[in-house]
Amino acid sequence: MKALILVNSELFSPGVLRRRIRAETFDLVLGADRGACYAKSLNVTLDAVIGDLDSLSDSARQSIGNTEFISYPTGKNETDLELTLLYSKEKGAERIVIIGAMGGRMDMTIGNIMLITNTSFSSCRIEVWHGEQTGWVIKPPGEDISGRPGDTVSLIPLGGNASGITTEGLAYPLKDEELPSGSVRGISNLLEKPSAHVGLSNGLLLVVHTPGRA
Repeated sequence: MKALILVNSELFSPGVLRRRIRAETFDLVLGADRGACYAKSLNVTLDAVIGDLDSLSDSARQSIGNTEFISYPTGKNETDLELTLLYSKEKGAERIVIIGAMGGRMDMTIGNIMLITNTSFSSCRIEVWHGEQTGWVIKPPGEDISGRPGDTVSLIPLGGNASGITTEGLAYPLKDEELPSGSVRGISNLLEKPSAHVGLSNGLLLVVHTPGRA
């Protein structure tokens, strides 16, 4: 089951996002609070809007249309995105795509990225779409990365050191190496083939794939 979550940060390259959405089939489309207002721009129909709803005026609710609103207290511990991710998981989502998670408040952007490493969602594949760019987390033992030669691939350690990293099919290879927390060594690598492999023994790697320009 695949879920799409709309978040209230920057809607970067909406035309590209519409094309990417059309190429997929989403079983569940959710708005995290005011992120629901992006549904019209992206040509999607919401199944529910989740959060404390403090950012939604009465007129905004009316413009969203007939959908379910799931409200939480303003003084909650979780962000609206975290609540929406939990709802998606409870509904059986195995793959979750998040749009609108980047830009605006710096703390919220960092928090949105850190959420995809939360062990509560370890059974789900969570992707962050930002225009043509895609971010996700690689866990041990690693996985393949698909694209085109010349695409940019960045590997960023999250939540501590990442070790036992071996890559194949990238221009700047790693061979059983470590990327310590805070390292930027893995940024701006390049795909040499349509598919590369990243092996990982310990830790987590945030992968950001950026298609190259023709």
